[in-house]
Amino acid sequence: MKLFNRKKNITEPEVDSAVTLLIEGMHCTSCGLLIDDELEDVEGVRAATTDVRTGRSVVRLDEGADVDNAVLVAAVEAAGDYTARVAV
Repeated sequence: MKLFNRKKNITEPEVDSAVTLLIEGMHCTSCGLLIDDELEDVEGVRAATTDVRTGRSVVRLDEGADVDNAVLVAAVEAAGDYTARVAV
């Protein structure tokens, strides 16, 4: 007799699409927060995490979202005096 007869419901974690941007012109944490806010306002963006020390922003997209990289770059540049490009 089994004491526990539970099937484990193990599912694969949801994998988001992500785009990494290389950003120049950031000076402090506030710069990163401004950029995150602008990126997260783009439709189809789930979350953005910007690291000022490395000059990178990882933009996670909603499942199935088709966001043009040029729109992400434009959002970064709209946040202030920053330049951005997609990491290869």
